[in-house]
Amino acid sequence: MPGGAPGHDGPARARRRRTPQSLRTKLAVSFAAVAAGVTALVGFLSYDSAARLVRVDQQAVFDEVVHGLRQQVRQQKLTPADFTAADPDHDGPRDDLTRPAGTDVQVLGPGGAVVDAGTPRLPVGAAARQVADARAAGTLAEDDDARIDDDEYRLATVSLGGGRGAVQVAQEFSDTEDLLAELQRRTILYAGAVVAAAGLFGWWLARRITSRLVRLAQTAEGVASTGRLDVPVPVTGGDEVGSLGRSFDRMLGRLARSVEDQRRLVQDAGHELRTPLTSLRTNISLLRRIDELPPAAREELVADLAQESRELTDLVNELVELAAGKEDDEPAVAVALAQTAEDVAALARRRSGRTVVVRAEGADTTITGRPAQLQRALSNLVENAAKFDTDGTAPIEIAVTRVPDGVRVEVLDRGPGIADTDTDRVFDRFYRAPAARSLPGSGLGLSIVREVASAHGGAPFAARREGGGAVIGFVVKGVGASTRHGT
Repeated sequence: MPGGAPGHDGPARARRRRTPQSLRTKLAVSFAAVAAGVTALVGFLSYDSAARLVRVDQQAVFDEVVHGLRQQVRQQKLTPADFTAADPDHDGPRDDLTRPAGTDVQVLGPGGAVVDAGTPRLPVGAAARQVADARAAGTLAEDDDARIDDDEYRLATVSLGGGRGAVQVAQEFSDTEDLLAELQRRTILYAGAVVAAAGLFGWWLARRITSRLVRLAQTAEGVASTGRLDVPVPVTGGDEVGSLGRSFDRMLGRLARSVEDQRRLVQDAGHELRTPLTSLRTNISLLRRIDELPPAAREELVADLAQESRELTDLVNELVELAAGKEDDEPAVAVALAQTAEDVAALARRRSGRTVVVRAEGADTTITGRPAQLQRALSNLVENAAKFDTDGTAPIEIAVTRVPDGVRVEVLDRGPGIADTDTDRVFDRFYRAPAARSLPGSGLGLSIVREVASAHGGAPFAARREGGGAVIGFVVKGVGASTRHGT
């Protein structure tokens, strides 16, 4: 179809026009363009300066010769015979004219007649004949554009005075222009060679630089196509490209750890959810026969269902909070941890009826942090202490202390304590010590404490308490501070 071809070819041509140049080509072309600009500028300035100096020097020498000739004929009464070429000693006035500048001299008699022709023969115009007949010595006629045998000359005619004739002095400057033209040609030739060399060097340099970028791009494409994050990343070099490679490698490492944490969280969450769900299914099956159960069993079944639903709700809430983790959008503000401890203690007293004591040591316990996260972490510690010391009568203590590394927050109880083998694992997700497996809970509370402490530039800790019980807490510096310990 006649009208169809352009419609199909147009987009193809547009795509070809929009095809981006490679970074290697752009660098090579830019390098060559800069070299061309610099070389052209330097070459032009050098040639212009050299040509100006040569022309000015030649003009100055010629002007000096003409000036000397005029002075000489004014001071001495000279005749055309004094300037003839037949001077055997080569010390006459003619030699004084030809020696310094290599000028051509021609002697004219009265009326402009040629007495001694120059080599080549110089033209004798009307102005020259008038000067030859001039009464005053040193009368001057100049022609800066005289052409002799297709060559260009400067020509000056100086009268001897008294109508005795004149002396013509000529300087060829076409040779100088030829020399300058050759200099210009060579300058252009050398500039072209420099630009070509710069282009080749720019191509080599661009290839050397972009080869690592190409490998990084290939690695990124491999990650995008396969989804694998454990691929080796080229990180050679100490320049920006090497830094980019190292940053890319760290990014892949963090992504791999994030994916692994997500996978482990899903697996652990599925495992933990099975227990309350199984119990709920069992109790729900009993609901079909609730009319057959005695009143006491009914009350126990309903209480068990309520407890299981609360634990399931708490577990889901903690999973959601833990999964959100570092993506929390809560703004960072100044948080007085001593006051946060007082608020948590008041809430724990109402919920559990236990005595909770707060000890704040240090003039200032304020950090830059997220108040809701810090309050949740401290609440988890107090709830953990109350859970493990259900029948205890000793107060639960909260100690907030300013330390060189930040602020130290710890919760002390008089419960069964913590085994040495568990101190490093109590903050792992879903980990529950053997003594706590019969108690309610999800095993996520202390894991949230670790996440909050890490987000505030700190780390959690756990230890036995002297005299019995446990000391569990964290040290925080504030949002934006570097974490001292891996999590």
